[in-house]
Amino acid sequence: MIHRIVIIGAGVAGLYAAARLLERGHREVVLLEARQRIGGRLLSFPEGDHGNRYDLGATWYWPGMQHELHELVSRLGLITIGQHEAGDMLVERSIGRAPDRFSGFISAPSSLRLEGGMVALAEALARRIPDECLWPEHRVTRIATDGKTVDVHAVRGDGASVSWQAAHVLLALPPRLAAATLDLVPALPASVMRQWRSTGTWMAPHAKYVAVYDEPFWREQGLSGHARSNTGPLVEIHDASPRDGSGALFGFIGIPATMRRRLSDEDLRMQCRAELARLFGERAAKPRAEYLKDWACDALTATEDDQMATGHHEPAVSISRVDAPWHAVMTGIASEWSPSMPGYIAGAIEAADHGVDVALAGIPIAGVNS
Repeated sequence: MIHRIVIIGAGVAGLYAAARLLERGHREVVLLEARQRIGGRLLSFPEGDHGNRYDLGATWYWPGMQHELHELVSRLGLITIGQHEAGDMLVERSIGRAPDRFSGFISAPSSLRLEGGMVALAEALARRIPDECLWPEHRVTRIATDGKTVDVHAVRGDGASVSWQAAHVLLALPPRLAAATLDLVPALPASVMRQWRSTGTWMAPHAKYVAVYDEPFWREQGLSGHARSNTGPLVEIHDASPRDGSGALFGFIGIPATMRRRLSDEDLRMQCRAELARLFGERAAKPRAEYLKDWACDALTATEDDQMATGHHEPAVSISRVDAPWHAVMTGIASEWSPSMPGYIAGAIEAADHGVDVALAGIPIAGVNS
């Protein structure tokens, strides 16, 4: 009997699922990742010799409402940083008019970041996975099943084709990306594929910008670093300063992905610097480092359908609702499959936990289903 479980995607859902399977005694785990790196939509850029890392993907989690994730962070020994909110918030309504200033703005519930960036969570999970289980630069192209076993076909970074036979597949790709990039044999029902294509991929339409300074000088002005702008290009800005005394501001770019295509990265950076100078003064125009990530240009995250933001996320249709042969051999575990927190890191943990339970329940091996 085949006992192997193949996980597709080494973002937080895939990494957590692999670590949980191994913790529960299941050793036949293969984790496939198309990128050279792990983390998926967790992406933290390092700043040269300074040693700090800045998030250009997921940034926060909320311990007051995401208890399981908070417990995981604690078990992994990760250091948290409370989101800095002391000081006034700025609102820019139009260029040429001084921004309005508001005091006492505190987010509820409170949010936390991770020292070393949110990718520290992915790295901590990866340390619990043996090298022989983790296969980077393996892009899955085809999944076929007879309802009893699953054949998973992938292309390596050097172009060679490889395949695995599995008892169960845990699909840690966003449903829209899976629908666009995977050849499923037999095909899923057309209604399911339509629903997957209509399920927005968290982060895919967006772009983020980070500016790094020698110190968080805006705090000297009684400002929190939190700002909103009707003119942009950054529509929402937050303090992203690390613990070492350096300063950092990050923001979400409000220009739609289809319009960002017409601008160079340097054009966007220049516009972001100009906006920060309008809000926080001329010192903000001269960061010591700056970073930009346009997720809509990342073919391993976004599809053409992701070029427009879709607002709130709804859970994707569970594969368990699909008729034979797929319902017994594949489970979606990306954050978009979370019933209560789709689109969040905590949603990836929730969906992966469920997927691990489903996969192990279908593989009757003594000592595994504990």
